Amino acid sequence: MKFDYDLIVIGSGAGGGVVAGVLAEAGQRVLLLERGGEPSFAEVGRDHLRNQRLSHYGHNAGPDANHPRVYLPPAHSSLAADPLRLREGDAKMVEPWDGGYHANAAIVGGGTRVYGAQAWRFHPLDFKMASTYGIPEGSSLADWPIDYQELAPFYEQAEHEIGVCGQASAMFHLPEYRRDYPMPPMALTKQGATYRKGAEALGWRTLPVPLAINSTEYLGRPACTRCQHCVGFACPVDAKNGSQNTLITRGKLTGRLFLQTGAMASKIELEPNGKRASGVTYFVGDEAKTTTAEQIVVAAGAIESARLLQLSGIGNQNDQVGRHLQGHVYVGATALFPNEIWDGLGPGVSTATTEWSHGNQSAGIIGGGMLADEFILLPIIAWKRYRAPGVPTWGKEAKDWLRNHYRHLSDIKGPVQDIPSPDARVTLDPRVKDRWGLPVARLSGTTHPETIRTGQFMQKKAVEWLQASGAKQIWGSPPTTPYLSGGQHQAGTCRMSDDPSAGVVDRNGRVHGFENVFVGDGSVHVTNGGFNPVLTIFALAFRLGAFLTHPG
Repeated sequence: MKFDYDLIVIGSGAGGGVVAGVLAEAGQRVLLLERGGEPSFAEVGRDHLRNQRLSHYGHNAGPDANHPRVYLPPAHSSLAADPLRLREGDAKMVEPWDGGYHANAAIVGGGTRVYGAQAWRFHPLDFKMASTYGIPEGSSLADWPIDYQELAPFYEQAEHEIGVCGQASAMFHLPEYRRDYPMPPMALTKQGATYRKGAEALGWRTLPVPLAINSTEYLGRPACTRCQHCVGFACPVDAKNGSQNTLITRGKLTGRLFLQTGAMASKIELEPNGKRASGVTYFVGDEAKTTTAEQIVVAAGAIESARLLQLSGIGNQNDQVGRHLQGHVYVGATALFPNEIWDGLGPGVSTATTEWSHGNQSAGIIGGGMLADEFILLPIIAWKRYRAPGVPTWGKEAKDWLRNHYRHLSDIKGPVQDIPSPDARVTLDPRVKDRWGLPVARLSGTTHPETIRTGQFMQKKAVEWLQASGAKQIWGSPPTTPYLSGGQHQAGTCRMSDDPSAGVVDRNGRVHGFENVFVGDGSVHVTNGGFNPVLTIFALAFRLGAFLTHPG
């Protein structure tokens, strides 16, 4: 059979963009489908009220209103397996900017165009949580079929080909790096210096936060200008590194990577034997197209990748597609300092501790997490997230409080190890359809209660750090009730497993039972680490690209 392309990649984010670029440079003809657009910096904009960091009033990087979802609040999650029993009002349709949607950006580059770019390697124990801690009752905690050492060369490749600034010798929780980061860490901020003194007083080790941002000129693009519109926005000088300005750009230069924006994938088509894909049907506007390829890589994000496999009848022979949805429960506390702690130098985040990423068994805790200082928050976001208890929500007193305290406010927070639950899942809604007549994703379930216990433990550590750093007032509550945490760090719905009955893809990302269908995003994560997961998505994408190039 003669195919239109060697490879079709669905989704241009951290995973899909890298795979597409690697294969194009290896000589293959690649079609990269992206449901969003390729907006300019001006089109992404700098609206303080409508952005990917504050989306209550709309956002700036998609998806648009053509992509609703259905969210089943935790109180009704027991009905998720039988959605037709739900009463009207039990589940609610949500738009991309609503709570419960769990949105990722939908533009070329995906979230990497507007993210904060924290580029952490996972801890070695993140890959073997079940064998380290045991499996909590009711959870679906499992070990990865690969380990840190196997992924380390691809972490290194991602750090150098995407571009990460940091200090390898400071990563005390990891094995020794073979090569240092290609750029030094971002300069220390005033709040970072404050927190390092506090940690030193506690006897805690700290380290600079690794960032996929140019601290110096790198790969032909300039250094960060230290602006205050980083996380949630596109970079004005292209110093923030993602798939859109690295591997996708490189792939286009070969003349073999063909990017189709505004392309909504609706089905992976199968050959008559049912074991091989023949191509992808997708909509551009209202026009349906079917394009053929030798191999297919699904990389639309953990929610949409699971949805597409379900729409296509692929990989769910053991009822695993869509299960184990995880992201991160974020915990921390906010503080008011007697002196100004804000210096206006972006991106803001500069100092972290990994003292509590693992090794907390004496406290009865499974896993742990990372804690760090915060990105610069725009005043309206600071108002929504930093406001102290008892401060009025409107009026002169409210404005005076923010005006007088904004430069004195800061917080410590971080992601904790999510303990996956098989009931946190993505299914197809039986009633609601999108503009193309496709059943939308239905989200239900919660993280496991052990995640909340870990969050409570880590929140106390955040408070302790703020106290030691000289805060005069601290507020913020630990999590108390499990909730669905598959937000911007979504993962786990097509997890890796050597056992086809326990996962969706094998150790190489190939869907069990299918010869030429692969998943290349955070969906394959068995656990999501106690860190931002994007570097792991990049690394796995480079690994998948190497496998597809040399499958032997």
